[in-house]
Amino acid sequence: MRRRRYIQVFGLGGAGSTAGCTGRTEESRSAPDTITLATATTAYDSGLLDVLNRQFAARFGTAVETVVRGTGASLRIARDGDCDVVLVHARPLEDEFLADGYGVNRRRLMVNDFLLVGPSADPAGVAGTDPVPAFRAIAEAEATFVSRGDRSGTHVRERRIWKKAGISPSGEWYLETGQGMGDTLVVAGRSNAYTLTDRGTFLAVATDGDLARHVDSGIDDPPPLLRNEYAVIPVNPARHDVTYPLAMSYVGYLTGPGQSRIETFRLAGERAFRPLARSPDPAFGQYVPSDWRG
Repeated sequence: MRRRRYIQVFGLGGAGSTAGCTGRTEESRSAPDTITLATATTAYDSGLLDVLNRQFAARFGTAVETVVRGTGASLRIARDGDCDVVLVHARPLEDEFLADGYGVNRRRLMVNDFLLVGPSADPAGVAGTDPVPAFRAIAEAEATFVSRGDRSGTHVRERRIWKKAGISPSGEWYLETGQGMGDTLVVAGRSNAYTLTDRGTFLAVATDGDLARHVDSGIDDPPPLLRNEYAVIPVNPARHDVTYPLAMSYVGYLTGPGQSRIETFRLAGERAFRPLARSPDPAFGQYVPSDWRG
């Protein structure tokens, strides 16, 4: 009952769509061929999930109802039992979620990188530098910086970089939107501000030239501070009444056939993500139920 109330209050879209479009009905919630995914906004805003979820539904007959929040909020939804699986990108928060027994069978899915973007004039002079000195230069110049401020994966990483720089950002130059990555990029563009963003959302949203990439180490081998790894985690069926078998089929698709879709996905002609789950010796047995006799 609690889960249905959550869905009625916040609303869910159809397969591969964002929250807030249409409410999910009692009938659709009880359908055995639907799972609920809580996902980080960065994975959704890029458009990749639309592709993956449509193809999963077409191939396996299971629709994916998508709730789009930051990583912290997505994990809270999962803790409350209001989704079947999460797709997130903040390892410290993921580890807490797993250690507390709310998630099982975490699987690495894909990786991209974080970029420091800002006005093309670059008032803080950060172009071509590393992230820590770049953040210090922004603070010293009191150049406008827009943070998501929402405990998302991107916000967690931003706070980590500020900590490495020895700075607790505050003052009129430091703004928080409390919004997703796409909206935060729009605010940064309009405010002539710097912000930290993932590559996928930047390629999908920042196409009007308001923001330039100043710290961009490349998607192939980003340094640890800019590496952005995504994982998919089913909710523990011992904690909540979830559609665990379908959630695991979704995990199997994302880490199996979906890997080629991730590899070929492009935005503005650029690769937005790299698949991580491929293996020359895949352990298919990890997805087989213990009582399987086929």
